[in-house]
Amino acid sequence: MDMAHMLDPVAGAIVIGGTLGATALRSGVADCRAAIVATGALLRPRFRGEVVRGNLAPLVAQADREGLLRANPRPCGDGAIDQAVAALIQTRSLAAFVARDDAAREGRVAGAIRAVRTLALGAELAPVFGLAGTLVSLSQLPSDGLARGAFMGAISLAVLTTLYGLLLGNILLAPLARAVERRVEAEEAARREITDWLIARLGPACPPMPTSSAAARRAYLREAG
Repeated sequence: MDMAHMLDPVAGAIVIGGTLGATALRSGVADCRAAIVATGALLRPRFRGEVVRGNLAPLVAQADREGLLRANPRPCGDGAIDQAVAALIQTRSLAAFVARDDAAREGRVAGAIRAVRTLALGAELAPVFGLAGTLVSLSQLPSDGLARGAFMGAISLAVLTTLYGLLLGNILLAPLARAVERRVEAEEAARREITDWLIARLGPACPPMPTSSAAARRAYLREAG
């Protein structure tokens, strides 16, 4: 099948340019940046919870033997968990650990929500600009008669813009939005398992938590129970 006739720069400019422009105007710079970052993250290796947990195992073993004050943290492969562990060791406080972990999680989830929302908006707008391209192409038909070349060119552009809009929205942007969502859900579940494991193992070495540390206390009791 000859696909050369399926390529039309004018149709592509109308649909792709219009979709990107309208999405940027409606979402804003921050949300567009979040979408770009989240899409790029799909190309990087997935978060490997078993590797991070294995890297943390020597720290947990040392803390069991010698206590938190003598524990020597090393990079585990995840910067957010490293920062939470450092806060735990420095303060010997589960509340500090949970607060740092929750703050990092909220930031990641907020960025993912912005990214998914932006990609989903682009998926909705793409068919609209496909229709807009169809209307633009039909408006180019001559009013004083239908020359065969003009007629065929207008129909071709009308069909291609509609096709481009459907493909861009349903084959690219909508699947990207769902892929970002799935990746974040899986990685946050893996991170939660690691942090709950750390709370259960290192919690006994920490002083009792203050009453105000409700989130940390719930996490610790959940794992200990």
